[in-house]
Parts: sequence; C-alpha cells; structure tokens
Amino acid sequence: MTAAPVFDGHNDILLRLQMAPGKREAIWLTGEGQGHLDLPRMQAGGFAGGLFAIYIPSPSAPGAPDYDAMMDNPPYEIELPAMIPLGVAQPVALSMAGHLLWMARSSGGAFRLCRSVAEIEAAQADGAIAGVMHMEGAEAIDERLDALHAFHAMGLRSLGPVWSRPTIFGHGVPFRFPGSPDTGPGLTAAGKRLVSECNALRILIDLSHLNEAGFNDVAALSDAPLVATHSNAHAVTPSTRNLTDRQLAMIRESRGMVGLNFATVFLRPDGKRGTDMGWAPVMQHLDHLIDRLGEDCVGFGSDFDGAAVPDGIGDAAGLPRLLEAMAAHGYDAALIEKLRWGNWMRVLRETWGG
Repeated sequence: MTAAPVFDGHNDILLRLQMAPGKREAIWLTGEGQGHLDLPRMQAGGFAGGLFAIYIPSPSAPGAPDYDAMMDNPPYEIELPAMIPLGVAQPVALSMAGHLLWMARSSGGAFRLCRSVAEIEAAQADGAIAGVMHMEGAEAIDERLDALHAFHAMGLRSLGPVWSRPTIFGHGVPFRFPGSPDTGPGLTAAGKRLVSECNALRILIDLSHLNEAGFNDVAALSDAPLVATHSNAHAVTPSTRNLTDRQLAMIRESRGMVGLNFATVFLRPDGKRGTDMGWAPVMQHLDHLIDRLGEDCVGFGSDFDGAAVPDGIGDAAGLPRLLEAMAAHGYDAALIEKLRWGNWMRVLRETWGG
C-alpha cells in the first residue's frame, strides 16, 4: 500500500455482500467495477482501516416514492420507516458479522478484524487493512442487552443506537432538506441503559442519524468522547442529518470527533444528490468543521457503498485525489495526517482505552 493511509469512520460494503452473497468473492477479492469498495481499490487508494457497518435495510414498501428522485430535486421530506423487530433484525446482523469475519479469512492476511488501536496500528504497519465492526442502528440488540455483549465478544467496538428510523432505544432523524435535527423525543429508558452499557464495555457510541434530543441525552449520560462517525455541518448544508454549531461545540468540549460524510446530499449547499459538484463544498464543510471543532477532532466518514459521492473522489481508489485537493486548498501535511489517520486513532484510544 503506497498511498498515504486513511482511516474511515463509516462504510456499507457489508450491505453489498449481504445483498449478493453468491458474488462475494468477486465483490470483495477481485472487484467487479461496482460500488465504492473492494480489496484492490482500497489497497490502491490507501484505505488502510475503517468502521464497517452492520445495517439492517428497511423492507421496500409497495407504492413508495422514488427517494433518489426526491433527493435530486429539493426540497424533500422522506417519512421515517417503521421500526424493525428484533426477530427480523438479529439474523441479518449475524449474517453481516459473518461476512466481515469472512473478509478477513479470505484476504490472505491483507485484511484484519481489529478490536483495539494497537491491532489497527499493527495492521497498518504490516500493510494490512484494519476492519472494525460497527453497528448502524441497534435493531439487533435486545432490551436486556444480552446481544450487545454477544456482538462485543465477536468484535463490535462502535454502535449507533439508531439509523433514520425509530428503535427501542431512540429516534432517528428523517431525511429532510431543508430541516433541523430537532425532530422528536430523546432516548428511551432502554436507550439510556444502552449508553451506560456501551460506556462500561468501551464501545464507541455513534451520534450520526440520532435526533437532537437523543444527542443531548447521550451527551448528558456518556463519559466517552462524543463521536458522529459520518456527519457534516448544518450551517453549510441544512439537512436534518448534519450537525448544528451547538452540537459541534458539545463535541469539541468532549474532545470527540466528526467524520466528514462524502454523501453529496449532505455536502452540497443546495442539498441535491448530483455528483458533479467540484471540491468547493467539500472544503467548505472541512473548513467549518475545523473552525468549530479544532484540528484534532475532524476526520473522514465516507459512507462509501451507502451514498452517491462526488465525482472527484469516485471510490476508494480516489482518496489520494481528495488529499491532493486538501493540500491545494492550503492544508499542510501535519493537518492532513491528522484528518486522514491521527485524529481517529486518538479518539478510538480515548474511547476504547489502551
């Protein structure tokens, strides 16, 4: 791996594998020219580690609108999907965890499942990609939290209580532009227990997709740095999914972290999904995040394989172009190193310990 190493806060390749398990060797090992991630493109682009999301997709509803078309033409407001029952979610989550472990087994040592910063840094030193198990939406976790301990034993080190729908733990924001993240009630009693147990297990709590009241509850309850793995600045792009300056101030106070989301709908000031957008919106968000959070609390959270991304990036192999654009924008080598790798290692070490 010759490109500068990048650690990424969020991707959805496990969903691609889950949707086409019979093709997983082609998807992962050799690449089929689809999506954003596969082993060859990650190696080519310096994608040296990241949080790999277990995500339960909502079932397609008959007569549902074309959500992509809605996002192509803001303003839009997409209703929250229904809650997914535990009995439906758990087998899917277990299957996706199995795909992540298979990625390591099948890679010939080129990809490792990591449970600590020491393991991530050892993988990076050996030229292997470090994969961390993450859960985007806690539908697979039961109210007693037994499954949380089971997935932790399998390697789970990062969890978002919600995706953009309700769970037994809290409420996600709907996809809406323009809109505020202040969209409903905070954490449930079970959600507050989940935060406490994640703190005890040293599991990172991901604030991305959580509504503002839930964000406030986590901030009041958690003893860990506040982290949004893949979110942007609401002041630049007023999407419900982006973080207000007040939220950014709370993250900074906790010495937390925000991973810049590459999804065009959360980058473009006009909220559109189009990928022909140039570098200006990317730099505008980075500038704002660095101004509000400081240089030590910003990184990347690509949303690769889960969203449309700017043409300038394209896929994992395009990460060096992003770093070049940052340098051309005026970021020096020390700042770029923090954003691409160092800041994530700091916040993971402070969250996980060791």
